[in-house]
Amino acid sequence: MPRGDKKRIMAFCIPVPSLAEQGWIVGILDKFEALCGDLRSGLPGEIALRRKQFAYYRERLLDFKEQVG
Repeated sequence: MPRGDKKRIMAFCIPVPSLAEQGWIVGILDKFEALCGDLRSGLPGEIALRRKQFAYYRERLLDFKEQVG
């Protein structure tokens, strides 16, 4: 397995964004994390409510009680 040249690796320049740009990136990532967290907590609850609603209406529509009249 080939090895890298340590001197060349240590001389490699890695650009670092300005603090303002880093703050902008952090803001976007925070919004994305909040959205994902909301989906993880909100979506299962919403699915459960829709299943309960579906069951309710299914029972109401398929309930053929005889009407005494």
